[in-house]
Amino acid sequence: MVLEEILTSLTICFFYALMPCLLIGGVVVLPAPQNLSVQSVNMKHLLTWSPVIVPGEIVYYSVEYQGEYESLYMSHIWIPSSWCSPTKGPECDITDDITATVPYNLHVRATLGSQTSAWSTLQHPFNRNSTVLTPPGMDITKDGFHLVIELEDLGPQFEFLVVYWRREPSAKEHVKMVRSGAVPVHLETMEPGAAYCVKAQTLVKAIGRHSTFSRAQCVKVQGEPLPLALALFAFVGFLLILVAVLLSIWKMGRLLRHSCCPVVVLPNTLKITSSPQKLISCRREEAEACTTAVLSSEELLRPWI
Repeated sequence: MVLEEILTSLTICFFYALMPCLLIGGVVVLPAPQNLSVQSVNMKHLLTWSPVIVPGEIVYYSVEYQGEYESLYMSHIWIPSSWCSPTKGPECDITDDITATVPYNLHVRATLGSQTSAWSTLQHPFNRNSTVLTPPGMDITKDGFHLVIELEDLGPQFEFLVVYWRREPSAKEHVKMVRSGAVPVHLETMEPGAAYCVKAQTLVKAIGRHSTFSRAQCVKVQGEPLPLALALFAFVGFLLILVAVLLSIWKMGRLLRHSCCPVVVLPNTLKITSSPQKLISCRREEAEACTTAVLSSEELLRPWI
């Protein structure tokens, strides 16, 4: 009984080992990959399939696509995927191959040495407008009294609608469009002691769709007074500026006064030390004395004439 169970188990194992390869007319045929599907999130498209297993061997796969242009204007030709011709794993990133918002046909085949399987085709054509858009990751910080947000970088096709508001009854919401992620963006200057909330959604114009809003995140600014040293430094700086301004005004006034109304200083020899009446009287007495002196000299010289 035990021997029969062992033989049965060996037979089943041998059968499953030979399942990947079929004999048709004496020729080994490699089975085609099965269960093709596309997982698309935030415009990243990944084609997956069930692997073809051959014990002790590495199976390679080739992926080809056919868009609307190839189907209608190029006689239904198939184009090899830029990243998966060939590939080892049972998946292929077809993001760079899907460049338009139109249906794409996709098919895959397996290769083992000189053997190739039949093509296995995706059951329903894939259109990138069916991608799942998720809200962006957010990093909200406060730089002093500035509300700053940094959004997840999802790629060049993505834009973000940011809504922020002060957390209080009947608060008005403000809207800001952010063109790219991974760049800090200043939203608002916050008031001390107030809390502010932010939420965002993802937009992709190429497919005309947007995600839901992210969960609101809030941050609060503590109403902290300025440090004493900073306040003292500001006061001293204000006093120095005030003194400098007053000195400049005083210097400018003196300069203008000396330029427009200069002070003329007389030499000491021209200064009048006595009153004008005394000076006139003194001059008159000196003149009479001088006249008397002249007449006396003439009289002395008269005998010689």
